[in-house]
Amino acid sequence: METANNRMGEEFDVVVVGGGAAGLSAAVTLGRALRSVLVIDAGEPRNAPASGVHGFLSRDGINPMELLELGRAEALQYGADIVAGVAVGARSTANPTDGSELTFEVDLADGQTVRARRLLVTTGLLDIHPDIEGIRERWGRDVLHCPYCHGWEVRNKAIGILGSVPMALHQALLFRQWSPNITLFLNDVVEPTEEQWEQLAARSITVIDGKVRSLEVTDDALTGVVLASETVIPVDAVVTGPRLEARSGVLESLGVPLVEHPMGVGTHVEVNPLGGATSVPGVWAAGNVTDLTGQVMASAAAGVMAGAAINADLMMEETKRAVVEGRQTVLSH
Repeated sequence: METANNRMGEEFDVVVVGGGAAGLSAAVTLGRALRSVLVIDAGEPRNAPASGVHGFLSRDGINPMELLELGRAEALQYGADIVAGVAVGARSTANPTDGSELTFEVDLADGQTVRARRLLVTTGLLDIHPDIEGIRERWGRDVLHCPYCHGWEVRNKAIGILGSVPMALHQALLFRQWSPNITLFLNDVVEPTEEQWEQLAARSITVIDGKVRSLEVTDDALTGVVLASETVIPVDAVVTGPRLEARSGVLESLGVPLVEHPMGVGTHVEVNPLGGATSVPGVWAAGNVTDLTGQVMASAAAGVMAGAAINADLMMEETKRAVVEGRQTVLSH
């Protein structure tokens, strides 16, 4: 990865915290707008375990790490700097009482500090999985969550829906589009209503009662779901609903609150939908840190919009400054 160690002491127009699809798309947009940009990349993409990115027009099936490599190359092409590091906090250094312009400092885990006029946080989210043996190890391979990301790859296979969240009932009905062989494991968590029982029966979805203990793996492939009773139900893939928690540490250090998502799937940061501005002036957020269910292409699009919004905000600040300077020039004469 390219670094900007020789420029770390400069003040950038924008520091982007997070080097995924959203952050890199914003960096390209800002670079093309002739802005100085630094991307801080922790190197922990959420989709790293997946074999491919899907639903990304013209890049369907591309390896997630290859997509990021291409994105970094494009950002560098337009003058952005990229540094490997973990941002642990940030603060505003402007004094609101004297009318000074917005400035920020971002602290990295290695002790370095970088300065910027604006901040964009694209740190993504964490998947909090149910405590069932095998879930984490198979995540992104044959333990899945999104039919639009992985449904085609498991079409017509035996798919088990793990009842770890109430959304499991919706997942069972949804994955039925991709396979006639769907089994819903209630797992002592999900309790269908009378209407939902009728829906499951109408779609020929098998329902298994009892607690799930673990996953059965044979020759590095998922082969079954093991119940607490030690009964093994054969499956080719398992769908689970992890709790989604935004990586919001940097935002919270700036006073941006973390809130429960209205769908009940986890926590996220609320932003203005037109560009991603947060409640703190000069701070934006984009990607999964705010949109928990967004696919890679949606995150990339949000990064583009945020980059454009930040550039417009900087432009207005510069215009205001130019007007003041113009007036002072006139008065001095």
